[in-house]
Amino acid sequence: MKNLLVGITLFVCMCSCKHANTETKTDTVLQTDSIPLPSKKVPFSWEGANVYFLLTDRFNNGDSLNDVNFERTDTTGPLRGFMGGDIIGITEKIKEGYFTDLGVNAIWFSPVVEQIHGSTDEETGNTYGYHGYWTKDWTVLDPNFGTKKELENLVETAHEYGIRIVMDVVLNHTGPVTEKDPVWPEEWVRTQPTCTFNDYESTTECTLVNNLPDVYTESDAAVKLPDALLAKWKAEGRLSQELDELQLFFERTGYPRAPKFYIIKWLTDYVNGLGIDGFRVDTVKHVNEGAWSELQKEAEYAFSNWKKMNPDKVFDDTPFYMVGEVYGYGISGGRTYDFNDKKVDYFVSADKDEITFKEEEKQKEGKG
Repeated sequence: MKNLLVGITLFVCMCSCKHANTETKTDTVLQTDSIPLPSKKVPFSWEGANVYFLLTDRFNNGDSLNDVNFERTDTTGPLRGFMGGDIIGITEKIKEGYFTDLGVNAIWFSPVVEQIHGSTDEETGNTYGYHGYWTKDWTVLDPNFGTKKELENLVETAHEYGIRIVMDVVLNHTGPVTEKDPVWPEEWVRTQPTCTFNDYESTTECTLVNNLPDVYTESDAAVKLPDALLAKWKAEGRLSQELDELQLFFERTGYPRAPKFYIIKWLTDYVNGLGIDGFRVDTVKHVNEGAWSELQKEAEYAFSNWKKMNPDKVFDDTPFYMVGEVYGYGISGGRTYDFNDKKVDYFVSADKDEITFKEEEKQKEGKG
């Protein structure tokens, strides 16, 4: 699991300064003389949100019947296997008032898309994708975490309690290769070299660790869908639906059928279909920065479309939110992250609706 709760948070998208503040529910305050007085309504702002992060598998087991899937029964290293936490478990805690009592108004949880079916040894013992960062299929949830209907119910319940939902998403890599999980086609991923982090290229065009195929997020070259994925969809009875939806997406956007655009479509489907309020994006500095701009653009479109299609479920007029984290950032760097040979500004320009990035080549006089 990469970049989890470590590093300085860099905003990949900040809310526009133009948007109106929204309000949360009002409670009654009892003073010492017992005269009931209404408390002031508190405006919501993403910059001031009380965000609760949780690792889905380790938080609360709401449905023990989904604890084992895909014959994930190999013996694992300590704490390296699934332990039962799921989407239903999160919803239960919302209804219990657990988050409300803490003053939480946004929940960020680890990825819940389908993980690799096999396990791999990371030198810490046999490990399954309990953390959610080893994707096998972006288009469906992992049954260990729950179903799409359960996720929809989670979002609706959270909104009823004045809580927004931030979904953790991965664009940088697929899950490791195992006996049950073949490598994606060479047009989709690179399997070497391993990142050395010496400069921009050795940070973005490489695999983070051994056996973690890196998606060609810098490429605009059209590629075909993996045969293994097509076969999987066919076996699950949804091949035609997935292909039809992809056709509509690429016709609407005009994007080439490059790996990043397939994944962007799949990720923003959760916004378009369920009303997810925001994304926390994984491995920010390891992805070509232009891909984040494109993800933000499509997420905003999806969020707007969901609101139009579900006017009775709209929480408020707060725009879609996106945030990411990186290792190795120093406050002296200001807005930019220094790759040694290049600086990249990952902060959004607050006076524009779309995310923007600035790159500047490092001047010779400042090279370390």
